[in-house]
Amino acid sequence: MEAETRCGEGADIIFFRMASVAAVSSPSRPFTLTDALLVTMSCIWGINYSVVKYGTSVLKPLAYNGVRVALAATILVAAAVLARRSRPSKRDVLSLLGLGVLGNGLYQLLFAEGIAHTRAGNAALVLAAAPAFIALIGRALGVERIQRRQALGIGLSIAGIGLVVFGRTEGSAGATVFGDALVLAGALSWSLFSVLLKPLADRVDLVTLSALTMLGGAIPLVAISMPSILATSWTQVAPLTWLALLYSGVGALVIAYFFWYRGVRTLGPTRTAIYSNLQPVVALLFAWVALREVPTLWQSVGAGTIIAGVLLTRS
Repeated sequence: MEAETRCGEGADIIFFRMASVAAVSSPSRPFTLTDALLVTMSCIWGINYSVVKYGTSVLKPLAYNGVRVALAATILVAAAVLARRSRPSKRDVLSLLGLGVLGNGLYQLLFAEGIAHTRAGNAALVLAAAPAFIALIGRALGVERIQRRQALGIGLSIAGIGLVVFGRTEGSAGATVFGDALVLAGALSWSLFSVLLKPLADRVDLVTLSALTMLGGAIPLVAISMPSILATSWTQVAPLTWLALLYSGVGALVIAYFFWYRGVRTLGPTRTAIYSNLQPVVALLFAWVALREVPTLWQSVGAGTIIAGVLLTRS
């Protein structure tokens, strides 16, 4: 979460990010409403790193995460009921609930706990490698082919993660290898979730899909979080913390997720994943302003390496 201290390095990162988005909107495929929604999604998620970092610093991570996921699940299930869409088959319902455990239960647990033990910038940069992981998992499952350039991109992304994780300064108490490892595990679970979701996204409407996957993740996560939720004195929670919960629960888990699912269905996981290139730029700049997080030189190099790797992977 480090918005380059050296403007030269910051400019390089922003240039790479904007170039990746421009590639998506090239003349070969017009820039559509779905593209605009995915750009908005990336901005929402980029800011969310700092919001979750703040929230988990004043509340226990399990309590904060459990409440925001429960809030999102409640809203999405209510929306699905009111929409009165055709019911998916029992098999699809069970599949979506199961995938929800992976993508909205395990991932959100690892994401929030990881950010609580590292810097928001570190988390954003580690998760920036998700498109490379999606390509790798897609290849392993026979969904995609990996060419030499993509293989090189995956290698660069992994090397960049190493620089981000181990390139911190001695005094950066907020950044730990443990927290970065949790975020990395979360990136892997999210990547697997995204690849496995594509066939279901083709035949289940977005509202129902969003509700079932969020419900599938909320059930085990809220169960695990319940002791922390009950131990929290909610009447003493500051208004700013409630706003953080609303932002990361409704904005990041309802609105932005709906945009993500629309992208997966209309563009596929590969094209949709390229928009995550934009997230670290937003995350780094916002954390620089809001949290005063300053990167080390090696972490800046790592950021550029991850970005270069993702661009190669997605080209």
